[in-house]
Amino acid sequence: MAGFKGRDRCNEILDFNLGNGTPATLYIALFTSAPSATGGGTEVTGGSYARVAKTNNATNFPAASGSSKSSGTDFDFGTASADWGIVTWAAVVETASGALGAGDIVYAGPLTTPRTVLNGDSFKIPSAGAVFTEA
Repeated sequence: MAGFKGRDRCNEILDFNLGNGTPATLYIALFTSAPSATGGGTEVTGGSYARVAKTNNATNFPAASGSSKSSGTDFDFGTASADWGIVTWAAVVETASGALGAGDIVYAGPLTTPRTVLNGDSFKIPSAGAVFTEA
């Protein structure tokens, strides 16, 4: 059956995936080309880049409302020690490192404004800057 989910169900799904403590830690990854539902994409590498670890709790991922949920804290990737390229996508994933497969990506989406990150630049997605939705 084609159709839609009710808003309360969308909020429940968001709260189940982000902020419920399972898994205990989630990781934020940056990409220069889009990942897909089965993994892939081109993740940033080198230049002091590492996925950002976030405890999967209501502080980092506050309660959903209106079929969306915003990040509750900054996702701070620090300062690049080499060029990272044009960062176009971000994803919440379940693994600290390594190639992404179908089961690793929780949510992914394009940045509102892609950003070129050069050696010496800092990169941060500010609190409320990441918005996750269900429809």
